[in-house]
Amino acid sequence: MRYLSQEWLDETRALAADQPARPGATARIQYVVTGGPEGDVKYSWELQDGKLLASHLGTIADPDVTVTAPYAEWVKIARGELDMSAAFMQGVIKVAGDTGKWLHLLPITRSREYTGLQDQIRAFTEYPDA
Repeated sequence: MRYLSQEWLDETRALAADQPARPGATARIQYVVTGGPEGDVKYSWELQDGKLLASHLGTIADPDVTVTAPYAEWVKIARGELDMSAAFMQGVIKVAGDTGKWLHLLPITRSREYTGLQDQIRAFTEYPDA
């Protein structure tokens, strides 16, 4: 399944349904992937208490956080070659908006459940021109 397609977003959201509740892990996140094979891609996630309620291509009004990085770096993160926390600390990804909210969510990306989910997603994801 093609990385960053709506089909991919739908499948990842379905797989994420089994993620544990995480009280307080609530945010509207706008992702911006620059310089991809077909240009820039924008997509969003809406989390409530750690549950991914919505994910879709395009923009959302009034996101809590906007996270931006080049396509090549997102692919490294998606493949597990670059840790999201390290990418943030190194300035590889840029965060605008409520940085405190982002910092509250970031540890989730290192949880056993989340890394297991990422392994499942990698198994069916195709990364064009990566």
